[in-house]
This record gives sequence, C-alpha cells and structure tokens, in this order.
Amino acid sequence: MADHSQRPPADLLSGLRVLDLTNILSGPYATYQMGLLGAEVIKVENPKDGDLARKLGASPALNAQLMGTSFLAQNAGKLSVTVDLKHPEGKALFRDLVASADVLVENFRPGVMDRLGFGHEALRAANPALIYCAISGFGQNGPLAGNPAYDQIVQGMSGVMSITGDADTAPLRVGYPLCDTLGGMAAAFAVVSALVKRERTGEGAFIDLSMLDATLSAMGWAVSNYLIAGVEAQPIGNQNATAAPSGAFRCADGPINIAANKQEQFETLCGLIGRPDLATDPRFAERETRKANRAAINAELEQALAAKSAQEWESLFNAHGIPAGRILSVPEILAHPQIAARDLLQDIAMPEADFGGVRVVRAGFDLADSQPAARCPPPWLGEHNARIYGELGRDQAALDRLRAGGAV
Repeated sequence: MADHSQRPPADLLSGLRVLDLTNILSGPYATYQMGLLGAEVIKVENPKDGDLARKLGASPALNAQLMGTSFLAQNAGKLSVTVDLKHPEGKALFRDLVASADVLVENFRPGVMDRLGFGHEALRAANPALIYCAISGFGQNGPLAGNPAYDQIVQGMSGVMSITGDADTAPLRVGYPLCDTLGGMAAAFAVVSALVKRERTGEGAFIDLSMLDATLSAMGWAVSNYLIAGVEAQPIGNQNATAAPSGAFRCADGPINIAANKQEQFETLCGLIGRPDLATDPRFAERETRKANRAAINAELEQALAAKSAQEWESLFNAHGIPAGRILSVPEILAHPQIAARDLLQDIAMPEADFGGVRVVRAGFDLADSQPAARCPPPWLGEHNARIYGELGRDQAALDRLRAGGAV
C-alpha cells in the first residue's frame, strides 16, 4: 500500500487568491474545498466576532473562544483578516484587497453587497478578471430572492423533507445540513469552471448560486420521475423505490443495508440465505412482482437474516457480488479501516490553543501525485491582518490607527 502521508499537498489551485466573505456552512464549505487544492483563501470577517460559525458547535468552551467546532470543521487552511465594510477606511482597504484577488465568494442576502457599494458591477469595474460568486438561499431573482434562508428552510421548500422518512414520520429533515453542503459543492464547481474560462479569455464572471436550485438539481429520480413520467415521489423510509429487496433489514445483532437490485443478485441472495425457493416464488420472480410484494419478501428475508450477525452477512454478500453494508454510527465509520486506508482525516496541530489541535475531513477525492490538504490551522479572528494588509502597503502604525478607529 502506498504511503499517502508522503505525498505533497495538492497544488491544483495554487497561486489563486480567494476572498471568503461567507458565514456558517455553504460558503465556507465551498472555499474550504478550494483551499484544500492550494488556493490562498482569506476569510474577510467583521471585527466584532467574525463568522457566526465561530460561536456554533458542541463545545461551549470553544464557542466562547470564537473557535466553535462548526468553524473549525470548514476553515482549516484559511487566513483571517477583519474589516468593517461600512467604515470609510474599511471600504478603501477592502477595495485594495479585491484588486489583489482572483475570486470572491459571499453568501449575504441579495442586495446587501450592492448597498455596501461592493456588488458585482462595482467590483468588476475595479477588477475585470474577478470571479464573483454570490451564494443565497433562492438566487438573485424571483419572488423568494429576498427571503432569509438556512439549510432547514431549503430542505423543506425543495421537497427533500417531503420524501424523507416514511408515511408515519415524513416530512423529516435529513440529519445533516444537506442543502448547505450541496450549495457549497455547486459553488466550488462553478468557480473552478469560471476560472477555466478565464484562462482562455481573461474575463471574470458572476455566479448566482441558489441553494434551492442546487438541491433540486441533485435530487435525481425524485424530480425526473415527476417531470418526465408524472409520478410523484413518496416517503418510503429505508426502502428503495426502484427495486426489492433493496433497503435496510434486521439481522441477529443489528441492521444492514442490502441492494439486490439486479435479477442475478436477487437469485444469489436467495441461495446464500438458504431460501432458493424465493427466487421461483411467483410473487418474487421478477423486479415488478417483488416491488408489488415488497412487505412479503422483506419479511421472508429478515426471518433468514436473523441467523447471523450484520458483519457476517456483509462479508458473505459482498464476497458474492451483492452490495451490502452495516448501518454505522458516525464514530464507527470514522474509526473504520477504510477511512484510515484513504487517509481521509487530517490532524492539524495548534500548539498555541488550549485544545492542542483539530482533526478535519479532507476533500472527497484523492490524487495520484498529491493530496488535498489544509496548509495551516483554522485562523483566529483577524490573525493575518498584519500579513495581508502589510502586502497592501499598510504598516503596523497604519494598522494600529485603523484598529483604533474601528475599521479593522
């Protein structure tokens, strides 16, 4: 096995400067992905308390230090400067910073940046090559454009909650901020795509990223079955609407997911559980009859699965080409040998912090010759003011004056 730890950090986006004016998750997740690939990401934060995520997370002690776990998870590898975008001298400082940047990402409500004097048109005049990405709940136009939005609002309005859970529990929220994450992923993809065009043309771009749009575009069959076939998706819990037996099933010691979606997989499954007769039962002989008799085939299957543990069945089924996997908790999957083999987690020392360091998740892909990685710890609020603003010609005396005046 290759020693992943010996590979250098990925440099696909090295040399690019990204200004991150975002809060909480969708924007920070997008710029975190860019930073893992070598971009210099500068968080531009308000001087008082910065990104709201600094106060969010499971540890009240970290929240009090403006280093909440929600912030630590998405901001490793970034630099932090503070600036008051309403302060006259803060505005001048920010304009200089924009002139040095390749990308700007913000997730204010539509119109906020325009009112501050930093909308796309104003910044394009100062930096025609700038890639400007505006992330919002519903986009820059339409009847919902001005509405505030968090992940749960978009989950509900997108239809995601209506098809999550079963007939008794739906509508149900997905257990993590799905729409924020999809919005951030789409934003990162859009920014990189715009950078490719800029390489050819030298032109900047404006990206209008709607979390609602990004979610709907990722909903697959739930949307396409209705648009094309007129069939509305229904909440069916842990079952797969397109096949049976395909879903979650009880074993001797806990649940397992099984996806015997192909005919040959179903027939093999029947043999492995000691019930070859099920494959020839008229109720279960083909895909559509199995779907019509889902409750019956599931009951037969669970009766047989009670003979072994979920781990035993997982090993047996996978060895014979049947997709199967235990249902694990977050701690269980993070401790799994597969995660270690992929080197997905990165430990980052923070010797100056009383918590010593953080463990974060890298990008969801790998590279042969390098590794997506954060180059530095999550930043303290305004930690890099002297470094970044020094590059823009502000010496320490100037910074002290700006700080005293409330500009930074």
